[in-house]
Amino acid sequence: MSGMGDFDDVLTANENYAAAFVDSGLPGQAGKGLAVVTCMDSRIDPLNMLGLAKGDAKIMRNAGGRVTEDVLRTLVLATHLLGVERILIVEHTDCKMATATAEAVHRRIFEASGVDTRSLEFALMDDQLQALAQDVQKVRSSPYLPKGIVVGGFLYDVRTGRLREVL
Repeated sequence: MSGMGDFDDVLTANENYAAAFVDSGLPGQAGKGLAVVTCMDSRIDPLNMLGLAKGDAKIMRNAGGRVTEDVLRTLVLATHLLGVERILIVEHTDCKMATATAEAVHRRIFEASGVDTRSLEFALMDDQLQALAQDVQKVRSSPYLPKGIVVGGFLYDVRTGRLREVL
């Protein structure tokens, strides 16, 4: 539960942002026809990593950059209604979701907070590149996405900033 003042820093930052804000008039379409699925890791800056600007792409982030049912739902909307023609699925080096077992994560959370998370599926990866291949295939084979949608699997190196196409 948050208390009064817990978000003062971000509210103050937003006031400064809003004071100088100018509506760019950008449409809701993906200007470069691109969707990016990547991890929530704060070392990843999707727009700068890909040389994009605000409005160029639809960005979906979650733990591990996995293609979940919600990501698929969002991609269906993005491809049919929001101009997306290409989909990048981007995993990254040094990802916590690729270095732990589900049992270890559930135990760590329980030990830290007493919360039993065993009913949650965290979509951890024993083999990150195999998981990436499965996620790319899941998108390519979805009956809800346009036939022939361009989908690529990539690995981002958090230490060098380089993106490598692997699928």
